This record gives sequence, structure tokens and C-alpha cells, in this order.
Amino acid sequence: MSNPVFVALDTTETGHAAAMAARLGGLVGGLKLGLEFFTAQGPAGIEAVAHGGARLFLDLKLHDIPNTVAGAMRGIARLAPAYTTIHAGGGLEMMKAAVEAGREEAARLGRTPTKVLAVTILTSLDEAAMQAVGFTGVVLDQVRRMADLAQRAGVDGLVCSPHEVAALRVQVGTAMTLVVPGIRPAWSETGDQKRVMTPRQALDQGADILVIGRPITAAPDSAAAARRIAEELEGR
Repeated sequence: MSNPVFVALDTTETGHAAAMAARLGGLVGGLKLGLEFFTAQGPAGIEAVAHGGARLFLDLKLHDIPNTVAGAMRGIARLAPAYTTIHAGGGLEMMKAAVEAGREEAARLGRTPTKVLAVTILTSLDEAAMQAVGFTGVVLDQVRRMADLAQRAGVDGLVCSPHEVAALRVQVGTAMTLVVPGIRPAWSETGDQKRVMTPRQALDQGADILVIGRPITAAPDSAAAARRIAEELEGR
């Protein structure tokens, strides 16, 4: 992909998402729509935003029993986003079911399969927060275990903190797409992300896709902010 930036649109409004898609057309690689948008607008909202030609990343972080997740993946396949997410914490069988159901439904419809990304550890969690919910050891050890399960399940890629991306690139090689949220340009605020990195640093560590939200969406001129990040990534 020539532009690795997917913009996280944290909105529940179809009109706002569609307007942002139009404003950022040609300046970013795609748009990420999450659970708050999907619960408010449903499949019709996703189709309305996709109508303008934007590549979509539908970030629902599915986590349930294998049969339920498989059914949800069939519905996602009908919407045909470029990417979607599941939680690696759902286990090997759940991840396998997600991958298989999504590919089977896409084949039935004659569409390109949506790439399934497994979320390792949320970037809003630091080591203290992980220990509070029962994870032992350091963050990277847990991320490595989840990455191994995801690779065995046949998922297409991983969502991880920028601070784990270099280690994961060594572990999984080049076959898996590494998607990295928690990206903040040096000139922006960190917000609620605790494990962050600049766009250039993340790419240098081995990231394929950079998820960037508020530095672009909350900027006075979102197109100018997206252009500034693109220029920084090109070394200008």
C-alpha cells in the first residue's frame, strides 16, 4: 500500500464520517470505523461511507464463542471492508472459525475476502492495567503468545502497540500484516494511549498500517494534518 495511514473516525454520525472520507480522499490509505459507529448506524452506515470509494477498516474486535463469531464474520463479509478485527484472546478455535467463515462467505459472493486482524493487547493497557485484570508477566510476553496463536489460526495480521512491532516482525516474518494504533506525531497530544510512537518510528520498526485518529480528525484542518503526516513519512 502506498499510503499506510488509516484514519480512525470516532463518530456515530454517517454524515460526519462520509464528509471526512470526502475531505481526506487521496490523502490517506483508508478509514477505520469502530463499534460505536456500527452500533449506531449498522450495515447501512458502513455502506454509505464506502459508497464514496474509501477503503474501510471495520474495527469490531469480535470476541465470543466460535460459532457466534463465525456468524458475525459472514455478515462482515457481505459488507466487504478491507480489514476487520477479532480478539486473539478468544482463542485458537475462535480465530480459525472467524477466518474460515469470512473466506467462505466472500467466495460464495464472489468478493475479495476481508483480511482478519487479531488484536493482541489494547494500547490503552499498560503493565499495571494488565496485572489488574489477571495477566502475568510483561506485555511483550503476552503479545508473543497471542501472536503465535493467531498465526496458527491463519489470520492475516495482528494489531499491536508500536512498541511490540519490531519483535513481532521478527517472530511472524513478512507474511502477516502488522497494524499499529497508538500512533501520534511528535506535534500532537498522546490522549488516552499509553504506549505510543510517531508514524515514522513505527514504520521503521516494521509496521505496515498506521492507525491515526485525533491528530487528524481533531485538527482545525484535517486535510492539512493528513498531508503533514504524509510529508513526514516521505522525509520532507
